[in-house]
Amino acid sequence: LLKTYKSVVTRNYLLIFRETVSLLIDNGQATSIEATPFVGDLNDPGNKLRESAFFHKAVQCFWIGHTERCRYYSEKCMPILGPLAQLTTYMSKFYHALNSLDLIRKKNSTKGKEVARVAIPAIRDAAASSDWNFTNKLRLLEAEQQSLRQTHRKAIPLYEAAIESAKKSGFIHE
Repeated sequence: LLKTYKSVVTRNYLLIFRETVSLLIDNGQATSIEATPFVGDLNDPGNKLRESAFFHKAVQCFWIGHTERCRYYSEKCMPILGPLAQLTTYMSKFYHALNSLDLIRKKNSTKGKEVARVAIPAIRDAAASSDWNFTNKLRLLEAEQQSLRQTHRKAIPLYEAAIESAKKSGFIHE
């Protein structure tokens, strides 16, 4: 694809996605492409790669366990997501909420509770529109929230529902 698309912006989008996928597969160890994305000045509101760069950095930080960095990039990403980035918006809210719930466990963050409180209804709306893509994420957030409240009897069936929903949708990685 990198040879096919000559647009610098498209090439950089593909490289940003490739970095994320490579990190998820093997922590970025076995990559056959030497090229790296050039994202430019991420403080420039006109930068077309800004939204994607912040979103992917948040996802990458989430998966490698850098919770504070994930929070930082999620908070940078959320305000700039455009109206056409509906999937990215929902996914950003999901990762930000799941990461915030983890931070609550570690630091008892009240800000994290608010992030989760706002994200769960948004993910519930997404699940109503796209059951196969979001129900597992919704159940996982709900289970994590119940676990934090020490209501394990409520959390266990929600974890089980998240697993079943992910299996049903073919999301073996989730």
